[in-house]
Amino acid sequence: MSPIRTIVLTLLALLAFAANSVLCRLALNAEQVNPADFTSIRLLSAAFILAIIIVIKDKSAIRHINQHGSYAGALFLFVYAAGFSYAYISLSTATGALILFAAVQFTMLFKGWLAGNKMGNQEYIGLLLSLLGFIYFVFPELEKPSIVGCLLMILAGIAWGMYSLNGAKSTKPLYDTASNFIRLTPIAIIGLIATYFYFGLHISYKGLLYTTASGALASGVGYTLWYQVLPKLKPSIAAVSQLSVPIWAALGGVLLVEEPIELHLAISAAIILGGILLVILAKNKH
Repeated sequence: MSPIRTIVLTLLALLAFAANSVLCRLALNAEQVNPADFTSIRLLSAAFILAIIIVIKDKSAIRHINQHGSYAGALFLFVYAAGFSYAYISLSTATGALILFAAVQFTMLFKGWLAGNKMGNQEYIGLLLSLLGFIYFVFPELEKPSIVGCLLMILAGIAWGMYSLNGAKSTKPLYDTASNFIRLTPIAIIGLIATYFYFGLHISYKGLLYTTASGALASGVGYTLWYQVLPKLKPSIAAVSQLSVPIWAALGGVLLVEEPIELHLAISAAIILGGILLVILAKNKH
């Protein structure tokens, strides 16, 4: 893969991540889609579009799709998708994206630490700075219901971090991504049936459009692109690139969901992302 192609695909993947946050907020808040329905339809639409792409590419490959991906990858994907959906009930687009990708970076850094990668003074300073920024960010929320959203988004971020680490080993990104989504199809169908009997399936045309777009395009195609470029990127570059997602998501929230960017969020983002950037730059220097 040429460097230009890698750059273009990476940018498209990052924009897909940001689009997921915006589409989720539009579906859950603007159109009042049930988060369980959103998660189920999102997973099903992603599995459907990826299966169609594989059939068009190679009809015989779909019969052996279970040879790709992994149950671990599917589990990480499900925890991320469910936590993501329920967290965005109470979080703004920018806030959710900030927590998500901060948790992603902490997960990947912690995994490296467990693997024996030692940290220098600059890395410890960056880590401490990020933790202080996060404490500053959540402190006003401790007595509000949105603390639950924060915790759910942290869980989603940990799961996405593990999913990204798993994807760095992928040699067939399209097949691996499709397999992971297809493995979750039974759970998604059961989820839809359960919510139908308990709450009824009430979803507007726009809500269905936002949910399907989140699954088929922002998730299915977006995650495939991410799995495709991960093996080509240095861990430091992959980490730094994801730090731009909260900014794109915040802009999308301002333009499409009409959410303001508060000073508290801007200061928190600068401290948290700045601290993580210090850690990543120190690792890159070593």
